[in-house]
Amino acid sequence: MIRIMLVLAMLAATAGAVVAYGDPAQIARASNSVTKMLWQRGLEPAPAVEIARGKAGEFALHAKINGVKAPMVIDTGATSVVLTWETAKAIGLPIEMLEYNVELETAGGHTKAARLTLDRLAVGALVEKSIPALVVPRGQLKTNLLGMSFLDRLESWGVQADKLKLHGYPEVAAANNKRSRSAAN
Repeated sequence: MIRIMLVLAMLAATAGAVVAYGDPAQIARASNSVTKMLWQRGLEPAPAVEIARGKAGEFALHAKINGVKAPMVIDTGATSVVLTWETAKAIGLPIEMLEYNVELETAGGHTKAARLTLDRLAVGALVEKSIPALVVPRGQLKTNLLGMSFLDRLESWGVQADKLKLHGYPEVAAANNKRSRSAAN
């Protein structure tokens, strides 16, 4: 609840600056002031990632799944993160134990997939844990899909000028916790 209130306060302050100033330079200064205020209150600025549109119109990236680099394409039409069998094997998931019992419709047609949970999925500075995902059988998908089971955890995402911008939530600053403990000693 506190996180939501702080994010709303940050958005209100930035929106107020846009209305009050209308000048891009003054808006940037106001945004920096809000960021500084959040930092002083023990929150780090929200992590963000920008992904350029590819030549074929897709937003492709390299994510880290359980610490292993994997190519992915953003797919807002996919309700879940979907991994190829090959990627699942490469990152060490227990593919021999998977049960392919989830009906799945892909661009290539109908298939079945197996449910699992990824311990950690990182896209640049954006890191989420315990992400629901699906794995498709060998050869059923050409690339991994970064679907809504990851995107829904972000504060916001959207396309502006051929760039997809992903924004996470501000986090409690670990540095402030360390400083508080040092001061107590």
